[in-house]
Amino acid sequence: MIIRNAMCRRFLASQRGVAALEFAMIMPVMLILFLSSFDVGNAIIVYLKVRAATYELAAITNQYGVGSTAQISTSTMSAITGAVSQVMAPYSTTSTIVTISQIKATSATAATVSWSYSVNGTPLTGSYTGLPTNMAKNSCATVPTASNPCYFILSSVSYTYTPLFGHYMTGALSLSDTLLVTPRSSQCVQYNNVPVLSSGKCT
Repeated sequence: MIIRNAMCRRFLASQRGVAALEFAMIMPVMLILFLSSFDVGNAIIVYLKVRAATYELAAITNQYGVGSTAQISTSTMSAITGAVSQVMAPYSTTSTIVTISQIKATSATAATVSWSYSVNGTPLTGSYTGLPTNMAKNSCATVPTASNPCYFILSSVSYTYTPLFGHYMTGALSLSDTLLVTPRSSQCVQYNNVPVLSSGKCT
C-alpha cells in the first residue's frame, strides 16, 4: 500500500510531458488560424482586383461617344469586357460576371437602362433604381428631364472566390463591386446606335 501511494504521489507531481500535451491541445487551433489567415489574405487580394477591374471597365467605356467612329460596336464591347481578365490575372475569370450598362436619367430620381451588355450574366433592362440620391441632379448641368436626359455608365464585376482551406466552413464567397461614372467626351455613349441621336443629342 505504501509503495502504491508513493507511486501515485510521484505520478501526480510529475510534469514530464505537460508541454507536449499542451502543444497537442493548441496545435489544431493554431493550424486553423494559420490557414484561415491565408484564405483571408487571398480573398482581400481578389477583392482589390475586382475593384480595379470595375474601375477599368468604366474608365475604358466612358471614353467612347456617339457617331459611327466613336460609338461602341459588338466587337469593341467584347474587347472592353475582355480587359477584365487582364486585371484579374492570375485568377481565372471563367465564371466572372461582367456587366457594363448605360443608365438614362429623366429626372432627379427616375432612370431607365439605355443599353446593357453582360458576360456570364444577364444584361439589365427596364427601370433602374440604383442611382444615389441627388446624383443625377448634381452630375448634370441641369436637372434631367425626358427631353433632356442625363446618362451614366454603370460597370459591375462579380467574382466567386472559393477558399482553399476554409471551403467546408464558409463555402464560396461572392466578391463584387459597382461603379457609376459620367461619359467623358459626349452626352452619352452609343452602343450599336443606341441611344438614337436627334438633332445631335442623345434621346
